[in-house]
Amino acid sequence: MIVLGIDPGLANLGIGVVEGDARKARHLHHICLITEAAWIMPRRLNYLHSEVSRLLEEFQPEAVAIEDQILRRQADVAFKVGQAFGVVQLACAQAEVPVFSYGPMQVKQTLVGTGRADKNQVEYMVKASLGIREVFNNHAADALALALTHLAFSAMNSRVAALGGGKGVGVRR
Repeated sequence: MIVLGIDPGLANLGIGVVEGDARKARHLHHICLITEAAWIMPRRLNYLHSEVSRLLEEFQPEAVAIEDQILRRQADVAFKVGQAFGVVQLACAQAEVPVFSYGPMQVKQTLVGTGRADKNQVEYMVKASLGIREVFNNHAADALALALTHLAFSAMNSRVAALGGGKGVGVRR
């Protein structure tokens, strides 16, 4: 299974692509898309949409895992992240790729074993899981973590379905 993980943001949007399953995943690609604050909003959103669309076309993922953020303290930041989240959702809908949302605590719990893990612990587990030695951007590391989380939840949901269980876990958008 190929999964494209996305850490949404307007200034920095992380993307990570993995292939495999929960037991053995392989790193295919990662990038942080950066938009300049001086760009007008339509240009920023168009850039993010076209790059996400291009990567969806290039990697043909079976699923997209995106961080579902709740930003309560900074309304202006939440609005901007929400716009980036929206253009990502649009690109995925146009490519007919299902989108699954995971909260930060779900990702930390899945990769590190505790929902209170810090960014360094998450990055360490991403590198260990994928055999990556290089240092990379936090947003790309978060995107890879999301993709790995989806592989884990996908495996769990497959086991639940095989046992005749319900819908499983994870949130499909």
